[in-house]
Formats: sequence, C-alpha cells, structure tokens
Amino acid sequence: MQTQIRTAERTPFSLDDDQSYARWRANKLAVAGMPEAVVIQDPGELAAKERQALLRGAEARNFTLFRVRRPAMDIEASLRAFGRRLGLLDLDQNLCAEDSGITAITVKQTNTDKPYIPYTDRPLGWHTDGYYNAGHQQVRAWLLYCAQPAAEGGTNDLFDHEIAYIRLRDENPEWVRALMAPDALTIPRNTEQGQQIRPDHSGPVFSISPTDGSLHMRYSARQRNVIWRDDADTRQAAAFLLDLFQRGDDHIYRYRLGPGEGVISNNILHRRDGFRDDPASGNKRLVYRARYYQRLPAATEY
Repeated sequence: MQTQIRTAERTPFSLDDDQSYARWRANKLAVAGMPEAVVIQDPGELAAKERQALLRGAEARNFTLFRVRRPAMDIEASLRAFGRRLGLLDLDQNLCAEDSGITAITVKQTNTDKPYIPYTDRPLGWHTDGYYNAGHQQVRAWLLYCAQPAAEGGTNDLFDHEIAYIRLRDENPEWVRALMAPDALTIPRNTEQGQQIRPDHSGPVFSISPTDGSLHMRYSARQRNVIWRDDADTRQAAAFLLDLFQRGDDHIYRYRLGPGEGVISNNILHRRDGFRDDPASGNKRLVYRARYYQRLPAATEY
C-alpha cells in the first residue's frame, strides 16, 4: 500500500490557501445526518465489501458505526484482527490496557492512585484520545465496541474534529494558527505511587500529517491538569471550543451503543454521558476500546 505524500501547503488546512479551504469546506459540510451502521458478519474475518464500507464512511465523517451479527467468544482477539484488517497495526498500550492492548472500559478498580473517569460511571467530557501522549505516539484512530450497555445512560456524543476546525477557522483563522503552535497545550506529568510514569507533554492542538496531509487534533476540555499557552488567541480559541460544545452543533451526533455495536474513528472528538449499572440484572456496561498510531487508510488504498 503506497501513501501519497502531501505537504501542508497543498492541503485545505494551510491558512494561506483560502481557495482550497473553501472547496474542501463546502464538500465537508455537505455530509450531514447520522450515518447508518455498517453490518458486519464477523469482525475477526472482515469481508472486503464490509471493509470498504467502513473506510468510505470514515472518509466522509472520520467515523463509522458498525453492528456485528455474530459476536465472537474471544472479543479481544476478534477486535485485534478487525483492526489489522482495516490497516491499523500499532496499538497504543495505555496505562490500564489489557495484555492484548485492548482495554475493557467498565466500572472497576484500576490499581492507580486516583480513579480514572473512564472506569467510573461518571460523565466523560469532550476529548480526543491520547491527548496526553508524546508527539511521536499520537493516537490517530480508535475503535469502541459495546459488549453490554448500562441499564441507563452511557450515550456518546461524536463530533468530527475537522468540523471543529471549520468552526474555529470561520470565526477567526488566527485562533487556528495559535492552536497549531508547538506549545499550545501542555499536559502535566503523571505520577503513580511516587513514580513518574509520564513527563510533561506539550504539543499543538491541530497538526498536519507530513505523510498524507491529514488533520490531527489533540484536545481535552478538562479545566484542571491542562495548561494552555498564555496568549490571547490561544485563550480565546479554547473558550470558543468550550462554548461550541455547550451550545451544540448540527454535526454533533448522539448515539447509544447497543450490544454488538461499535464505532471506528480517526480520533474524532467525543464524550460520554454518565450511566447507571444494574449488575443484578446483567446490565453492567462493558465497552472495549483499542487505540492506534495509524489513521484509517482511504478506501481506494485497498
């Protein structure tokens, strides 16, 4: 598989190329409405037609919903094979991942100094995955797969980061420029049991891949344990994003995953409602997550 090399100057994300941006923007905003889920027989044996449908959906919105007809007994092995079939090879081995690299997201103890919100029933704010990773280990794609929903709640909001880019650039291109600074957003170090497991990581919010010209976003709406660059444009851009999430957008999609349903994504913005489990009736939320250092390839590359 060969990837076409493009420079930042040739992409619609160059702030010096308004014509390319206008054409891309019109095409991007024309894609509206919640997509239908791609039906998959067996994610561990993904058919070529199913793979193409998933990749075409991701090309349009940077995410695709899917529904599995025959869930596997070994879900982690099946999801690993699913990712490989989609061209996603390098898993991000995050702190609470299983040995397989697939993380079981459910209410549980994590053997860490403090509770991590994904493993509680609390709401999870707007973010892209791996925003605390080092620059060379950026998460560019992820998948979620629901084995069992909660008794109540747990709905996800999904928002293509390219639409967020459009909203910012249309309001003030200088805000985008500020968020592309190499020190726009810093995530402070993380320590566990007196040991540093991650140093401070600074980086841009928006960056352009030198390999394929795609747009990547690194973001968290958290108000604590994040440090924004101290200048007017950066502060205003960060405030604009928070206000955008609060007032809503017609390209924000809400979806509650049911058993056997999932999302595959080029690391779009997303959040999760709080939820209530009912273990006595078997309704304890269990969602599997995989994160990758590769972006989903174009459908035409397969």
